[in-house]
Amino acid sequence: MESMTLLGSEIKRDSGYSKNEEHTRSLLRALSRQTDLVKLGGGAAAIERHRKKGKMFVRERIEALIDPGSRFMEIGLFAAHGMYEEYGGAPSSGTVFGIGKIHGRDVVIVANDATVKAGAWFPMTCKKNLRAQEIALENRLPLVYLVDSAGVFLPLQSEIFPDKEHFGRIFRNNAVLSSLGIVQIAAIMGPCVAGGAYLPIMSDEAMIVEGTGSVFLAGSHLVKAAIGEEIDNESLGGASVQCEISGVTDHKMKDDRECLEKIRSIVSKLGRRPQAGFNRESPRPPRFSSEELYGIIPADRSKPYDTFQILARLIDGGDFDEYKAGFGKTIITGYARIDGWAVGIVANQRSVVKTSGGEMQVGGVIYSDSADKAARFIMNCNQKLIPLVFLQDVTGFMVGSRAEQGGIIKDGAKMVNAVANSVVPKFTFLIGNSYGAGNYAMCGKAYDPRLIYAWPSAQIAVMGGKQSSETLLGIKVQAMEKGGKHITSEEQGNLLKEIQDRYNTELDPLFAAARLWVDGIIDPVETRDLVSRGIEMANCNPDIPRFNAGILQT
Repeated sequence: MESMTLLGSEIKRDSGYSKNEEHTRSLLRALSRQTDLVKLGGGAAAIERHRKKGKMFVRERIEALIDPGSRFMEIGLFAAHGMYEEYGGAPSSGTVFGIGKIHGRDVVIVANDATVKAGAWFPMTCKKNLRAQEIALENRLPLVYLVDSAGVFLPLQSEIFPDKEHFGRIFRNNAVLSSLGIVQIAAIMGPCVAGGAYLPIMSDEAMIVEGTGSVFLAGSHLVKAAIGEEIDNESLGGASVQCEISGVTDHKMKDDRECLEKIRSIVSKLGRRPQAGFNRESPRPPRFSSEELYGIIPADRSKPYDTFQILARLIDGGDFDEYKAGFGKTIITGYARIDGWAVGIVANQRSVVKTSGGEMQVGGVIYSDSADKAARFIMNCNQKLIPLVFLQDVTGFMVGSRAEQGGIIKDGAKMVNAVANSVVPKFTFLIGNSYGAGNYAMCGKAYDPRLIYAWPSAQIAVMGGKQSSETLLGIKVQAMEKGGKHITSEEQGNLLKEIQDRYNTELDPLFAAARLWVDGIIDPVETRDLVSRGIEMANCNPDIPRFNAGILQT
């Protein structure tokens, strides 16, 4: 540790700090209110109707399945938030998914929420389930499905049925996961209809709850319409039929609790495979309290701040082995530990910095030298088998004649290439701006981070709201005047406000979380725990291919 730099300093708790802290806490309070609403699924009345059928609510099922006192790391809580309102909405897309501990082992859990449109599948439900399978595949984690679904939401069937990333991809993934030895266990705890019936039955082991669970390709109404046969759903595909006559399912369970205990018993007996071997020492807390992050991120996002102060409240002991400290200063790169795990940090520096030549560089902008430094550091972490943590607060790459003549496109391409070809686990946190190609270079969703989360202060867009709104206004005014209409300054002001309001809605991290551009929105103090859980999961997959440096070698 002697060669490392001790990061950070005491924060002056002045009026600016207090203003920032109150702004962050206000965002967190609003987020908490939204979280509580979403976790109610279809609402209190729907939950009560569900229980009267002898079923546990979806979140109660998960709580009973995971180890007592352990934390369920939920992913996609805000999926479909604000979407499908014309159909009454679909809180959390009618599915709860995340990673939970079962007998100390990380397991991906996907559970239908039957209080939301009887657990029907919306397009975002499909996207969320594919994300669950992706995480199981990347980390070689067992996968448990708790099935209670009426099938595809028919009014939107064209958006979920035939395409490559639609419903059929889930069954394809069932087959691929099993072929790779990734265990899938399914519990049919309610209806399981039509094409959806393949999901549990393509799993490696399936159980069904007596009296509430059923599985068939066509329900009784469709059977009568199709072939004229009169039969009820229990006689068609209930627990006794599928366990004792057809043999489609493997275990008949008397109720939800017995079913969940059976899953726990099966998981307890799974063998252990070799691990990736990521380095870990005894964890240490950060040098300064993580709660001080609330007062560091400016309420006014245009204001600079020192990213080193952020790092001092995230990494163990504040110990940081910086890479190329005096070069490419608008990106910070270096080695550290988070909860004991060795990590490589790639973070945008938001303070204005001075180069060795005396030039001032704007914080949050990627220049040629910082892009080149980041690319080489990413290559080093891949050689050393060190997971990468990206902290995004980026407005994009530098523009202008000087940057273009200096080869910004080439250096930016090197950084993007390094991120794309990186084979060690990557974890991305959007702490502020995430604009344009900066999102890509700093490992946005398209670059396969194992986990990607936003702080409440995050914004994701092609460009900032002011620049974008003024650009869109200019285009609209030009088109209207070309059509012969004169636009007054007052009308221009109204148009600008309309455009800004719409654009600001799309900048909100909830908009991103609803579409699964991020896995969730988190309290900044949760960052350390999520990095640790993420690396622990990633450590379960020893199959890390060789890093290909691509154009970095030229």
